Amino acid sequence: MIRFAIIGTSKITETFLKGAFLNKDFCLNAVYSRNESTAKEFAKKYNAKHTFTDLNKMAQSDLVDAVYIASPNSFHASQSILFLKNKKHVLCEKPFASNSIEVSEMIKTAKENNVLLMEAMKTTILPNFQIIKENLHKIGQIRKYVGNFCRYSSRYDEYKQGRVLNTFNPVFSNGSLMDIGVYCIAPMVNLFGKPKEIKASGLLLESGVDGEGIVSLKYDNMEALINHSKICNSYLPSEIQGEEGSIIIEQINSFEKVKIIYRDGNTEELSTSHVSENMYYEVTEFIDLINNNKFESKINTFENSKIVMEIMDEARRQIGLSYPADII
Repeated sequence: MIRFAIIGTSKITETFLKGAFLNKDFCLNAVYSRNESTAKEFAKKYNAKHTFTDLNKMAQSDLVDAVYIASPNSFHASQSILFLKNKKHVLCEKPFASNSIEVSEMIKTAKENNVLLMEAMKTTILPNFQIIKENLHKIGQIRKYVGNFCRYSSRYDEYKQGRVLNTFNPVFSNGSLMDIGVYCIAPMVNLFGKPKEIKASGLLLESGVDGEGIVSLKYDNMEALINHSKICNSYLPSEIQGEEGSIIIEQINSFEKVKIIYRDGNTEELSTSHVSENMYYEVTEFIDLINNNKFESKINTFENSKIVMEIMDEARRQIGLSYPADII
């Protein structure tokens, strides 16, 4: 049984817990919140025995084996490093940090303390993503990857009314590329590695974060296009285009439906059924690694997480998007 603490009591944490509780080795033992009443209310709802309002005390506590971090992006690195230094395993939400310098420091700290660090990028661990990898050869020479994810933020209406919430505040290292685009970039890197060239454009909002954008990437024998937005919706799928056919991905943030359309018009369904609470898979990967005394995932590797962040660093540089966390 792995005793988890959680940082963050938002909707993503509740979604995480629905999947996590499906794993018999998961135990929610502690909840952190700056507000004691919030921590206690959340702990009561999910039967956690302990609450903390002091991160240092929670990191030092012998009640905790591992921590799931779902705080705003700008806190990911400092909170991960705190727990890693206290010999706690860390599962940190995407995007891993604010920039690649922070990611490198997180990885360095994990290695120095012989504990597990993993980015909670669920999609690359889902069964249907693994099926894509196994069937990629069927579409011949890969020529293009199109990652498409545009989803109107539930907070954007409030933003337009003059309320700058965390979602659109650069202090928290967020925006469309970091919060939405990362879902398109991570699978690309997992499949094809580091690109040779990056060209980015984007729309900066008055608050200082990007509302939407496009990233064009070049590999030796193929190209990739990332289309992301938090201020409008898209209903188009994502694609991996090969000379013999294309793999069609509906909803790249969940990989629920995947199929091949061959050049001759024939279709092959690739999708398999999976647990509806799909964060179960990342939790299981993380817990299995702990149980097997492994300190790095072979799927969500340190190298992949670093490349993803380097791509976003360069894209942000090109569109003129910087965060307070970038100032060292």
